[in-house]
Amino acid sequence: MGLDNKIDNASEQVAGKVKEGVGRATDDERLEAEGRQEQASGHLKQAGEKIKDMFRS
Repeated sequence: MGLDNKIDNASEQVAGKVKEGVGRATDDERLEAEGRQEQASGHLKQAGEKIKDMFRS
């Protein structure tokens, strides 16, 4: 897995976690849901990269 992809996926997960926390703190359900969606997207991309790496080996 390329370092750039690892960083991008991790930053997407962190940004999602922050959005979710801010949404929860401000009682903004939409922002909270958007944060959860970003986290899931980051996890999914990371899993896809790991699968690609398995086939490259």
